[in-house]
Amino acid sequence: MELLANDLSVHEQFHDTATFRDALSRFVAMRQTAQRYGRELYCHRAMLVTSPMPGVSMQQAIAKLAVESERRSVMGWMTRLGPFWDDLRKHESDDWLECDGKIVTDSAVGEAAFRALHGITCGLISVTPSDWDFTPIKVIMRREAEGQDDQTTILQNWRDAGALADELRNCAAPIRSWSDLREVSASRFDGLVFSENCFEALAGVPYAQSGAERFFVLLDILDRLAHAFDEGGARTAEGHSIYQDHFTGDRALFSDSSDSEKQRYRNELTFAHPEDNESSLFCTWHGKVSRLNLRLHFSWPIEAGRPVYVVYAGPKITKR
Repeated sequence: MELLANDLSVHEQFHDTATFRDALSRFVAMRQTAQRYGRELYCHRAMLVTSPMPGVSMQQAIAKLAVESERRSVMGWMTRLGPFWDDLRKHESDDWLECDGKIVTDSAVGEAAFRALHGITCGLISVTPSDWDFTPIKVIMRREAEGQDDQTTILQNWRDAGALADELRNCAAPIRSWSDLREVSASRFDGLVFSENCFEALAGVPYAQSGAERFFVLLDILDRLAHAFDEGGARTAEGHSIYQDHFTGDRALFSDSSDSEKQRYRNELTFAHPEDNESSLFCTWHGKVSRLNLRLHFSWPIEAGRPVYVVYAGPKITKR
């Protein structure tokens, strides 16, 4: 689960430093709770210029805190350490994301909703009291301009460290290494068949939590598509939706290699068959972990009654 700091929950609602300090303490406690369970709270770099008090920026309000260690901790997080969700931003400024009749595009609410709609389990952490002191939060992604149906998702919104701890305690343990990714993937996705050396190329890649989480999202999508067939072997409505959302368009998570890449890298894109020692698979379709320039290669097409072979996870093969 990814956790995003809700920047919309800071809206000049505090009228003195004491009440702001109490709210900030609760907010920081939730961040610390997330870290105890192996997760980070992602904020936006612009959160530092939100205004918790009328005419006072977050940076100015934090500077008023009496305890120096509190000031350093919060300032370090919001200015240098992060992590920042805008570094891994998924939605665009022209996406229409709406909550209770209000546009939430370019906010953590919009980003969390977009991630949730694209297979990433995501929740919000809000400052309280605020206008966002409720859960769950319903967000609609309007797609009429694209000629498609609107999509709706429900986000959990935590405002208390105890409730967050209860939730994280019951969640699956986070992936902490490439080895964890390999082991969890093999046990979790029964619609996929992994080659024995599928994850070997990651051995020389420094571990990145964001990369592991993205691989997990890609594998989850493949697994859901592998199961999205009816008894007659036809793709279900869910399957069509998965294909449309993730395998088509300029922003698709999955795509085929270009014709020139197929010719130039034919040997590199040919993998040993996981279940037949005398055969090989030409796997040009791949999922993208774009920021880290990593790829996930698998067999294609995905059809009813046929295994989906996942043969490679590692650095991009078709580097120019």
